[in-house]
Amino acid sequence: MTDRTSLVSLGDLAWDVLAKPDTMLLPGGDTTGRMELSGGGSAANVAVWAQRCAYPSTFIGKIGRDRFGELATAELQAEGVHTALTLSDQHPTGVILALIDRRGQRAMLTGQGADWELLPGDLPLDVLRGARHLHLTAWSLFRDPPRAAALQAAHAATTAGATLSLDPGSFQMIQQLGRESFLKIVDDVPFDVIFPNDDEARAMSGERHPDAAMGWLRERYPHALVVLKMDEDGVMIEGPDCPRLQVAATRDPLIDATGAGDAFGGAFLAGWLRHGDPRRAAHLAVQVGGWVVSRFGARAPADDDLRARLARAASVQEPA
Repeated sequence: MTDRTSLVSLGDLAWDVLAKPDTMLLPGGDTTGRMELSGGGSAANVAVWAQRCAYPSTFIGKIGRDRFGELATAELQAEGVHTALTLSDQHPTGVILALIDRRGQRAMLTGQGADWELLPGDLPLDVLRGARHLHLTAWSLFRDPPRAAALQAAHAATTAGATLSLDPGSFQMIQQLGRESFLKIVDDVPFDVIFPNDDEARAMSGERHPDAAMGWLRERYPHALVVLKMDEDGVMIEGPDCPRLQVAATRDPLIDATGAGDAFGGAFLAGWLRHGDPRRAAHLAVQVGGWVVSRFGARAPADDDLRARLARAASVQEPA
């Protein structure tokens, strides 16, 4: 049973293979580069970053009964994240290849592993009914399974009083599924917070400019707080009780953007659930996001810089 204060994140837990070539990849060619292996998956990353920001988190998902699953689980638990996992003998743990270019931008190749096979019968309903907040990513909605499980989880959590957030996940997957098909699914999810990035907002709204995309999202989802992530342009936020505001990005150098949006989302939710102030939550989140993009991987080991950023944010966030 979770603590009623907890954030529960449901969906993808995978093993990340990060690759940043030193030169352009050529057919039949060879080059050197930087490689790293670590636990990943958008939903799992959100849980890790909420926990790193001192907000208790739990992860629900499905992994293979294999070594990658053991390693990914061990990394989550080492971060202090509680886990409610289903083990599959039929499907391996998912693997994600992240190819990172010289500018730090990444392209992802996602293997469809056990996390894509989560079924309604796999859900720990006691955990969901005890949650303060449930976070979903659209990776749990793009196909079924795991869509039915994600929608049932949302129903169980919100019926018990939890708030709900959604990360639209991937502009390319939205396009492949079809904009109208994706919107039909999302329209039935009663989320309180949505975390699109610039590309996802354009794919959903059909609008090219962030201001227009924000207007469309607010009209389509009037009860939701929209947190529009705009990379080096920071974040734009607007909701039913929050007039439109922008928070600037940090000036950290871009080394690798992998997982930066997840880290932002986990940090934002940690702040927002703690004190309910979107602006203060965004200031914490941009600091965390800036730290992540200036490191390699979604969950680089915490260092003195990160601890100092979190301490400064906490000194501002906590009431006197």
